Amino acid sequence: MVNTVQLQFSYIKRTLIFRFDAGTSRGVLKTRDVYWIKARDPKNPEIMGWGEAAPLVKLSLDYREDFEAILEKTLREMCKETWENDQDSVLFKLKGLIAAEFPAIRFGLETAILDWINGGKKRILASEFFDVHKPIPINGLIWMGDRDFMLQQIDQKLSEGFNCIKMKIGAIDFEQEIELLGYIRSRFSKEQITLRIDANGAFSPLEALNKLKRLAEFDIQSIEQPIPAGNWVEMRKLCISTPLAIALDEELIGVREKEELLDQIQPQHIILKPTLVGGILETQEWIYLAEQRNIGWWMTSALESNIGLNAITQLASTFGSAIPQGLGTGKLYHNNLESPLEIKSGFIRYNSGQTWETPS
Repeated sequence: MVNTVQLQFSYIKRTLIFRFDAGTSRGVLKTRDVYWIKARDPKNPEIMGWGEAAPLVKLSLDYREDFEAILEKTLREMCKETWENDQDSVLFKLKGLIAAEFPAIRFGLETAILDWINGGKKRILASEFFDVHKPIPINGLIWMGDRDFMLQQIDQKLSEGFNCIKMKIGAIDFEQEIELLGYIRSRFSKEQITLRIDANGAFSPLEALNKLKRLAEFDIQSIEQPIPAGNWVEMRKLCISTPLAIALDEELIGVREKEELLDQIQPQHIILKPTLVGGILETQEWIYLAEQRNIGWWMTSALESNIGLNAITQLASTFGSAIPQGLGTGKLYHNNLESPLEIKSGFIRYNSGQTWETPS
């Protein structure tokens, strides 16, 4: 007999404050609103599951002025549903209940319910990361800014022991960015430091190939989204002629024709942000389709708090990939939720000796 339960849902909003002005292709971020979803059974109130819905400014499908009102309405509707005590049942049910245009809400509910099913201990999925505390390699992220700020970050990440560096470009003069890459390569070979670049669609289709040729001189492992999303024909041409591997990122947002996109563009890699692509089930499907086509992938957080980051890290761990993931965003905020997540020497770890702060 299948056990079912009717859960009650509520949420807490927190405005996270960045430790520095975080430069992105969509402007400078100083704060970030996140919504922590709580799932509980009134008959068993001591167990609480937590998830995070955090649409990313100017990028997520569900980044909109009425997001909080929609979240509130959605949670009221979810309180009427019954849930089986089974992971796959929960994930498929939520896919049917939460429209594709609300990926952050779906991901937050997936996480909250699975956490509740697993006893409210922040264990979302069976994974070596949580269950046996196996660390996951991550890249060190270099934020956009002026030359001195970016140079300072590079030196800090190298001194902290990262052997994979991801540099966001497009905010300053291209020649200055080339100079910064030359600085890294003058000190470390490609065998010592893996370099990734994130262009966030900063290049025009006309200039992209020439810029990729310049960048390839520095033994770049990959470049994310060199041209704006939506230009499938131009991106396909780039993926054929590129001197360095291209990874699709923003290109995946809102796409329902996953197979069609992968078959038409044929990228070397894809990058998966569960908050943006629709949560756990959708991310698993992207990976399955990519691996069928020998397309590489890695997972990246999208500036979530530690609740969302914990879920994404556990999801990444279920696949056992040895490729550095983009999961180093936990220290970005002054007022992040305290957690057992730790970053040391280029790895993220779950330190069970530390406790979770209760969301408030």
